[in-house]
Amino acid sequence: MTFFDELAETEGDEEFKAWLSKMIDVKQEIVEFVASRREGNEIGEFDSYRKGSFNLSLVVRFSNGPKAVIRFPKPGHTATCLRDEKVRNEVNFISCLMELTTIPVPRVVSWGTTEESPQLLGPFMIMDYIDGTSLATILKQPTDSEKDEVILVTDVDEMVLDGIYEQLADYMLQLARLDFSLIGAIAKHSSTDKWTVDQRPLTYNMNELATVVSNYPTEGFPTVPFTSAKTYLHALADEHLIHLRTQRNLAADPEDARKRFIARHRFKQLVSRYCPDDTDTGPFKPFCDDLQPTNMLVDPDTLRITAVLDFEFTNSQPSQFAYDPPWWLLLLGPDMWLENHSMEEFTNRYIPRMEQFLRALERVEATQESRGGRRDNVRLSEEMRDSWATGRFWFDYGIRKSFDVDAVYWAALHREGDDDFLRNEMKEEMETFVEMKMEQLKAYDAECRERFS
Repeated sequence: MTFFDELAETEGDEEFKAWLSKMIDVKQEIVEFVASRREGNEIGEFDSYRKGSFNLSLVVRFSNGPKAVIRFPKPGHTATCLRDEKVRNEVNFISCLMELTTIPVPRVVSWGTTEESPQLLGPFMIMDYIDGTSLATILKQPTDSEKDEVILVTDVDEMVLDGIYEQLADYMLQLARLDFSLIGAIAKHSSTDKWTVDQRPLTYNMNELATVVSNYPTEGFPTVPFTSAKTYLHALADEHLIHLRTQRNLAADPEDARKRFIARHRFKQLVSRYCPDDTDTGPFKPFCDDLQPTNMLVDPDTLRITAVLDFEFTNSQPSQFAYDPPWWLLLLGPDMWLENHSMEEFTNRYIPRMEQFLRALERVEATQESRGGRRDNVRLSEEMRDSWATGRFWFDYGIRKSFDVDAVYWAALHREGDDDFLRNEMKEEMETFVEMKMEQLKAYDAECRERFS
């Protein structure tokens, strides 16, 4: 089970509410700011708000011309120390996609840092507003309330899904064909006019640790790009271990603490098993943790995808991440299936959809090759099949997610006898760790009682 730091979450929610109140107060100033950043000097009017997990957007309509949307990262839900960097990285990557791919993305009209924003609300992106229906809305099982799980409808139309999968397979194939020599944020080099990497990778997991774990040592985050996949994966495994020691309420009891200790140390040991030597030094591929139907718009009549949104925390990453079958094929992620359902239920429903997606990908690959398109040395469909067959899918998923790594290890990667070394050779260290976690939990519970009573 995943435990969050309620104290950190509450602090973040309070920070966001204070910021939201300020944003509402200066709504008209924001509308005028958006209008001033567009061509034509039109007068804008407030249209609506759009809320996401990490961002809040304000839509502005004009008497002539399309609507515009200004998007701000939400303080408290995006770490203050990361917000400017997050927006800059996303703007750069959207520009890269517009230049190098046919993936439909919204045009960025203007963007800026916190210092350039109205009332110092934060870094911003002003984009063309794109009409459409969320792809997840089209594909999900009907629910009674917004709090219900978003799961792929069980009686989905196979032909409809084939058409959607072929579009998404094409996008993933285009991304997998972009090569970079380093692991990190993607930007255009000013002197060469080429897309390259010269900044550290800023990831979804880093933001989670910085916002929902009290006192996580963010000064320990990477500061430069990585040249080696193995070195990078070891750094991710170290994030899990630091998280294990830092979040005071992560372990509910001594046995839970032992299982998390074993899982996270084993993940570090598994890097050598799941990171191929021939891809250790690249080329590396663009990877977006949040590339999923929730962040895609479709024309409800034609079911053509009109926009792919939210490329925040996208970086050049080890190629094996791009070579995994999509984790979102059931809409609800594997982590939530493991927490609320079971591995058996997940695989029983996931494997048929994975096979359907891979057949769609094979059709796209074959069509492109028959038209004289690029014949890849590495076929993406074959790599995805290998990822699932070897269990690399699960390793790659867990290594990116500090809050899910334990469940992934015990459900998918643990083998009988694998942890004997840890239980025997590191027994003293583990028991000392367990004592520390129980003392942390005691202090945390006392602080919660004082804070929430």
